[in-house]
Amino acid sequence: VNEAANVLAVAVDGPIEDFLAHMNRRAGELNCKGTHFTNAHGMHDEEHYTTAYDLYLIFNEAVKYETFNEIIHMSGYQTVFYDKDGREKAFDKPTTNLFLKGDYQAPANVTVIGGKTGTTSAAGNCLMLLSRDENGSPYISVILRAEGPDVVYGRMIDLLDEIHK
Repeated sequence: VNEAANVLAVAVDGPIEDFLAHMNRRAGELNCKGTHFTNAHGMHDEEHYTTAYDLYLIFNEAVKYETFNEIIHMSGYQTVFYDKDGREKAFDKPTTNLFLKGDYQAPANVTVIGGKTGTTSAAGNCLMLLSRDENGSPYISVILRAEGPDVVYGRMIDLLDEIHK
């Protein structure tokens, strides 16, 4: 995944440094005050950081794009590619979003559209979701630094439960 993020960064902006400057400039344009990117893949670096509110701002911008919404709603991705020797290789990556997998259920009258998961030893378990209530109103929810999957999903369920209170 790290290599793929770097390849995409180079495809978008050339040198990775240019991509990082672009990311940081764009974060500033979105009014992110507590974010600084030092790599394209999001792995730990002391100078690579963000806040829950800034993630909300970034995610809120991203959901304006149809392709992004399609991707965050996928239960997985399958494709076939060819390696450098021309051999066919299958690639199958199931979603890491346990709401989409059916391992956890959102509260009644809340539909999880999709989102982004992430886990590192420094950040803990993180989850950001786009959900809709029974009227179709959108909600973006962010949980960071949870101590494990059960904790991050339990906290997210508690947060989603607040939609109707």
